[in-house]
Amino acid sequence: MMKTIKHSLAIVLVLLFLPPPVFAAADPGKVIHTVFEASDDGFDMVRTQNYYSGWVADAIFETLLTYDYLARPAKLVPNTAESMPQISEDGKTLTFTLRKNIFFTPDPAFKGKRRELTAADYVYSIKRLVDPANRSPSANFVTGKIAGLDELAEKAKKSGRFDYDAPVTGLYAPDRYTLKIHLSRPDSNFLFALAYGGLAAVAREVIEHYGTESRIHPVGTGPYMLAQYVPRSRVVLVANPDYRGFTWNFESSGDPGDDEIVRDMKGKEMPQVGRVEIAIVEEEQSRWLTFQEGKIAFDKLPQLAAPLVLDGDKLKPEYAAQKLRLYRMIEPEATFTTFNFRDPVVGGFSREKIALRRAIAMAYSVEDEITLLRNGQAIKAEMIVPVGVVGHDPSYRSSIGYEPELASRLLDHFGYKRQADGYRTMPDGSPLLLKIRTEASASSKIVSEIWKRGLDRIGVRVQFDVSNFADNVKDATECRLMMWGSAWHADYPEGENFLQLLYGPNAGQGNHGCYQSAAYDALYKKAMALPSGPERHALYVAMNRQMEADTAWSLHVSRVRNWLVRPWVKGFKKHPILQSDWQYLDVEK
Repeated sequence: MMKTIKHSLAIVLVLLFLPPPVFAAADPGKVIHTVFEASDDGFDMVRTQNYYSGWVADAIFETLLTYDYLARPAKLVPNTAESMPQISEDGKTLTFTLRKNIFFTPDPAFKGKRRELTAADYVYSIKRLVDPANRSPSANFVTGKIAGLDELAEKAKKSGRFDYDAPVTGLYAPDRYTLKIHLSRPDSNFLFALAYGGLAAVAREVIEHYGTESRIHPVGTGPYMLAQYVPRSRVVLVANPDYRGFTWNFESSGDPGDDEIVRDMKGKEMPQVGRVEIAIVEEEQSRWLTFQEGKIAFDKLPQLAAPLVLDGDKLKPEYAAQKLRLYRMIEPEATFTTFNFRDPVVGGFSREKIALRRAIAMAYSVEDEITLLRNGQAIKAEMIVPVGVVGHDPSYRSSIGYEPELASRLLDHFGYKRQADGYRTMPDGSPLLLKIRTEASASSKIVSEIWKRGLDRIGVRVQFDVSNFADNVKDATECRLMMWGSAWHADYPEGENFLQLLYGPNAGQGNHGCYQSAAYDALYKKAMALPSGPERHALYVAMNRQMEADTAWSLHVSRVRNWLVRPWVKGFKKHPILQSDWQYLDVEK
């Protein structure tokens, strides 16, 4: 509480001495109240890939490129860059020119000086991803891609110190506003990586001033700044009065509802919303009650409420009468349960361990999840690369299905013997006990019940250890969990973003099961050397089959999201990649 008070006082002092705003459109009286269904993990996106952290961080920090708000499929556009980069004929050299007069929000780390964003800030921020001390789960965005960067990281591993002042042949700023990136090989996805929040610009002075505390003291150049932060409870953002602003000028993509959005928003100076208040409410029932009371501007319809609210893919008359708007989409995501390959019970590549994981996966009823938990608002995830992401094969069907009887015979064959109580032992006679980490929410309890019912059928005892989402992410990143149910939402719309989650060198940095398969890694490297297209996508299929052969994941679903929007919110259209959308919205007071 004292930290929160001190931080709030610091914000007030900063606001008193701000220079005159360049583009003061935001109205403090326009407030968006919203909720997150799980907690963040701070806002240093080099150190975390927490979905909710990214949602906030993307409103505070800025990347070189971003996405057109309305365009579908997702389309990259300049952000802090003046234009899309110049690309050399061989496709390996990218040259960016930054916009001038973009400033970080004032902070004591700048010692009273107004701090302009420069190309050197992007050089520093990208280097942070490969600093071994940061153990960044997003290092794969640049590892093996920028000439000379891996060598700098290797020197740091040997010396114990990362030299941020050392030159890198493939990453430098020849002048204040020019950034040069030389790729090791052409990479058609690298521009998408540059729009991801982990590659947003931070100021070196801030990181060095606050150290690890910078995760709760974010200082960026974006449309919003952190005004209040109570971990795992409340986040408040206020419009950045030093933000340059922009004019809402997006064109309809032809999707239903786009024309209305354009009529409501075109020509407005943005951002309009002056304050965003976010509450962390993990229980679906509580979120739904809060929304019904009119206290939330927009939210995902809780799955438990779908039968009450929806008539197929439309609102029932009583909800349509409230002038609520429904925005419906299949998330570009996959939900899954990870197996820890370093765990003595479920880990390893011996035939009996693969058989155990396969049997466990075959005991989970995805259809029960879709019916009992999702209320029909989900589709079965057949492959790692989900619907809506480049590289997804709509004809692909997983080789792992719900077959508890076959799973039982598989365990019998490999020596997992049933005892008098109906539960099995390991082949050596020692107890077989699974430990699945979960959360306290009602939806997590239903998933646990589905697991328990299926595992009981095949005679495998299970224990559910309950913690919170942020701590689970941390433990999973360090490969400390035997099994954990998670989800991955596309950071950019290409299959590589999902397949890297199982790449061996990413163990401990996003590869939460520490899955290290020589066969999978070889396919991954071969795919990454190819441009996006049929040949590369055929390798994606082969990687899926290899994952299934080893059963590194138990794949579950992709969720159908039904966003309910109050009539006073204008301009809402959920983007498949962008999470922070407050800067594109307006509200009627």
